Amino acid sequence: MSRPAPAARRSLALSVPVLVLLWALGAHAAAPAAARATSASATTGRGWAHPWGRDAIIYGVVPSLFGKQPFKDLTVRLPQLKELGVDVIWLSPINQTIPGDFGYSVTDYFDLRSDYGTKDEFRTLVDRAHALGMRVIMDFVPNHTAREHAFFQDALRRGKASPYYDFYDWKAPGKPEHYFDWEHLPNLNFDNPRVDDMVIDALEYWVRDFDVDGYRLDVAWGVKERDALLWPRTRTALEQVKPSVFLVAEATAKDPYYFSNGFDSAYDWTLEPGHWAWEKVWEDRARIAPRLREALADATPPPGGMVMRFLNNNDTGERFVTRHGPDITRAAVALLFTLPGLPLIYTGDEIGAAYLPYQEPPPLEWEKDPHRLRPYYARLIALRKRLAALRSPRFSLVDTRPESALAYLRTRDDGGEPVLVVMNWNARPQSVQVKPPAGFKGALRDELSGEPVPVKAGADGLTLDVPAWGVRVLTPTK
Repeated sequence: MSRPAPAARRSLALSVPVLVLLWALGAHAAAPAAARATSASATTGRGWAHPWGRDAIIYGVVPSLFGKQPFKDLTVRLPQLKELGVDVIWLSPINQTIPGDFGYSVTDYFDLRSDYGTKDEFRTLVDRAHALGMRVIMDFVPNHTAREHAFFQDALRRGKASPYYDFYDWKAPGKPEHYFDWEHLPNLNFDNPRVDDMVIDALEYWVRDFDVDGYRLDVAWGVKERDALLWPRTRTALEQVKPSVFLVAEATAKDPYYFSNGFDSAYDWTLEPGHWAWEKVWEDRARIAPRLREALADATPPPGGMVMRFLNNNDTGERFVTRHGPDITRAAVALLFTLPGLPLIYTGDEIGAAYLPYQEPPPLEWEKDPHRLRPYYARLIALRKRLAALRSPRFSLVDTRPESALAYLRTRDDGGEPVLVVMNWNARPQSVQVKPPAGFKGALRDELSGEPVPVKAGADGLTLDVPAWGVRVLTPTK
């Protein structure tokens, strides 16, 4: 969650009057603000009923890690992502920002960062993704701007005489409100309807003019704290441009507000912003299974809500495979693709890339895959696409022994073939005893390995062997 303050500052070349003139003349607006819904009634996201979201595999893209010409180089690699099984790419912030920043210090919502490429190159990227059957969502930053944003600089210089002073929250003259230690990211003032208009205008612009398919909305929880009505108004406005728009909240999926106010998916967080629901699971290898069981039992999203599950993202620091090694990583990846929700692969996860997102790493060496993770990712993704139960919202934990084992049942909405996932979170092979769900009393097949699994039936349930850090994705043999 922490975003380091940028080391360098600069003045914007484009003056406030020019920026304001463009916006005021409606260069970016799709419809007058007065025409938008302003009702307090909620507009729900579609979540599990979304036409393509419920089946999607999402890939978080840091464009600069694809090459020195990010938009062009990413466009070239789109077929490889498609081949892996990716359905949606989520672009880390691509709006104009200050030099050396990851992108959350936005200086212009209606322009792109020049080091990534031109608008024409971005349009080519979106068009190519669509031609391959993939969707594109942008990371959009509505909670704050950079201090270097022309509006904020004008407000600093002129104080309350600036027409943009009320675009920001102030705790004292010259001292803007901000979250955490983000002193370089002043909060926007959502009590000002012109701020709402600016945000919605910008969101409409990229959907209407570039055909993007949705957004991951940064610090959505912070905007909710200050203006709970903005998100349903945003959903209504965007659906008028593209009815199938897809919205991900950077906020906890445990809060029903997001799914009843415009969002389709939200993060696998605790109720505390930025805290992964699984962050304490990995602290003690001997306790991974029981801690996972506790986390999964406590993390059921509200009805209809779709949780975005991840091992890495822009805020998780050192990569999962670096911290925990390839064996635990393989088992954890199996969780992503066999649990209900929206599975996220972040840039380079599938090749075991090691980097820190905010440290300006060089482009990845995409042909290197030291742990042979890419074929494993591809196999799990293909399995998820083939077995409908793995894409449903239905999930229940199953009793197992020993304590280092974990099992859960995935069932289909239509009552079709179920899937039983059995995991061994131990460095040694183990015989795992499972209380058999209905339909799992005969011979079983491991869909991950493609082989039949010998099972011993006893009074206390089924017993099967599972390799060290191993996973069985089981279906009844017909």
